[in-house]
Amino acid sequence: MKTTLTAEQIANYRRDGFVAHPGFLYAAEVQELKAAVLETVAAMGKRKIAGDTHNWESGDSFYDKVFTQRLNLWRVNPTVKRYMLNPALGQMLCQLEGVDGFRVWHDQALIKEPFANATAWHLDNPYWSFYSRHAISIWIALEDATLHNGCMWFMPGTQQMARFDNVNIGANMADLFKIYPEMAQVSPVPVPMKAGDCSFHNGLTAHGAGANMTRGRRIAMTCAYMPVGSTFNGQKNILPEPYFQSLKPGDVLANDDWNPVVWQSA
Repeated sequence: MKTTLTAEQIANYRRDGFVAHPGFLYAAEVQELKAAVLETVAAMGKRKIAGDTHNWESGDSFYDKVFTQRLNLWRVNPTVKRYMLNPALGQMLCQLEGVDGFRVWHDQALIKEPFANATAWHLDNPYWSFYSRHAISIWIALEDATLHNGCMWFMPGTQQMARFDNVNIGANMADLFKIYPEMAQVSPVPVPMKAGDCSFHNGLTAHGAGANMTRGRRIAMTCAYMPVGSTFNGQKNILPEPYFQSLKPGDVLANDDWNPVVWQSA
């Protein structure tokens, strides 16, 4: 892993709400992580969330044709866990966001199958069980992500405009701008990546992806992270039922089994 950030990358991230990081994984690491991801996705079948009691399964909705989405692979695959919970990665997250520590929220394999639908503009953090202006995600390309097969696009600076209102990922690419018309005035930036490159984005940065117009798969592994000390906002999201029932709004989300610390300063 290339886990050294430049001062320019950190400054760009804090201004724009996203930053690209070329060459994050070496070629052998790409192959190792890709194999682990594909093995786990195959073993999960239609089940969307690994290692818990949710019954979410993929089907034939528009959303299910945006990407093959499988969550919390780290809970069942030690190789995925080793990458997504790497302390050196955790330090990168803290440098980018200027906070003292992060816990895993959830990881996701996001595979745009051949001719998959576009990913509508959306924000991440409003979906989750905590609200924070410092939530962050890593997006790792395990195959080249191009303008043709659905690379990521970001809207610079929108993390400063965002509240915690959001839309679902549906057929209308621009639904988000009904809530945030000011974002429609921002020029989007595409971020094509080679396999092994990654990007980081804030949980309130507007982003999306084009359709996969090719016969190949666009394979990516992502992970979202929650600042240490974040509190429950009342939304279940992916929390397992017994844990969800034990919480009340305002409780600190500090379950070391479900959301372990990736890195925290002493």
